[in-house]
Amino acid sequence: MSRAAATRAVRAFQDFFRLEAAGGVVLLVATAAALAWANSPWAPSYGDLRHATVTLGAGQFQLAKSLEAWVNDGLMAVFFFVVGLEIKHELLVGELASPRRAALPAIAALGGMVAPAAVYLAFNLGGAGGHGWGIPMATDIAFAIGVLALLGDRVPLGLKVFLTALAIVDDLGAVLVIAVFYTSELSLQALGAAGGILAAMVVLNLTGVRRLAPYLVLGVLLWAALLTSGVHATVAGVLAALTIPAGARINTGTFRARSRQLLDEFEAADADPGTHVLSGRQHETVYGLAGLVREIAPPLQRLEHALHPWVTFGIMPLFALVNAGIALDAGLADALLHPVTLGVIGGLVLGKPIGIVGFAWLAVTMGVAERPQAATTRQMLGVGMLGGIGFTMSLFIGSLAFGESPLLDNAKVGILAASVVAGMAGAVILRSAKRQV
Repeated sequence: MSRAAATRAVRAFQDFFRLEAAGGVVLLVATAAALAWANSPWAPSYGDLRHATVTLGAGQFQLAKSLEAWVNDGLMAVFFFVVGLEIKHELLVGELASPRRAALPAIAALGGMVAPAAVYLAFNLGGAGGHGWGIPMATDIAFAIGVLALLGDRVPLGLKVFLTALAIVDDLGAVLVIAVFYTSELSLQALGAAGGILAAMVVLNLTGVRRLAPYLVLGVLLWAALLTSGVHATVAGVLAALTIPAGARINTGTFRARSRQLLDEFEAADADPGTHVLSGRQHETVYGLAGLVREIAPPLQRLEHALHPWVTFGIMPLFALVNAGIALDAGLADALLHPVTLGVIGGLVLGKPIGIVGFAWLAVTMGVAERPQAATTRQMLGVGMLGGIGFTMSLFIGSLAFGESPLLDNAKVGILAASVVAGMAGAVILRSAKRQV
């Protein structure tokens, strides 16, 4: 990789890091608001809001669902769509683009999924809560990066990149778990329709269609088909994202040459450098530059750039507001001792760091991967602990595992408690690690 390309990659990661860190703060505020509302004198209105019926469509084409269902089945499909865009980007040009670079976060993420599930099942195997084994497998990237942002330069850049790549692989694993293990009875007719729609999207990509409108229309139809197929509709987001074109229409050399030519023409046409009114020729060069930008910016990156703020500052906080409200009443002590709660806490607080650090150590020891540059063992442990901040994805899997069962509240208590403990423990470990480097 050239120095210029490396600089662009670092800058892109820093922009992503700042956005996710800010999103973590907003997510925290939304969570606190949900908890405060659910435990206030206005708690009944919180339940009314969650279960309020929202109808979309017109005439015979109407779909009525509760607000909670629209958020979890609809808006979260957009969240998974952005996750899919990030996964595809990382596989093509990011930290997962080559086997050597992908090895450490991929192997560590595998350990961070297997170990928490095993710890959870140690508490719940054969019990009523056994179906929730997927809950502690997830890492919330927004909260985890938010903690890293608070620590500043105490954490090496390589370790931040490692955690980000690990969380993306973790998201991919969670999507596969949802698709395979958290589906209801399948409708072969609806599943066949979804397969045909997905095939049409692949054909659009292969034939060079770069306009986003056809992909978005077919993506909505894919979501609707999966919604009735038995496979959770949010999987449509990831599948649709993988069909979005990722290549630029022109190469970087052509872009540089033509943009320099247009800038030279703009400067030559600038009769009065102090004016804010452009001449006709300057307008032409500006439109020419805008066209070049559209040709060099792949549809995948344009969509990711456009949707990421909406997901980070809109969809995820709304999801937290609707799902994180738990009544912390006199039964809290009993809830904390419930096998589901203990399994979630044990999986996230113990299983996550053990799996991440243990599998990463094996990968480095066996020579298939390298430890992030300037990272110590203590810092790896701290990052592994931050992987125990499950929250968004854990809450989502919990809702799929337990539905309206009372076990869902136990899972939520475990997720919130574990996320707080893992976040604080990870921050303390990383804060003290620099003095021991």
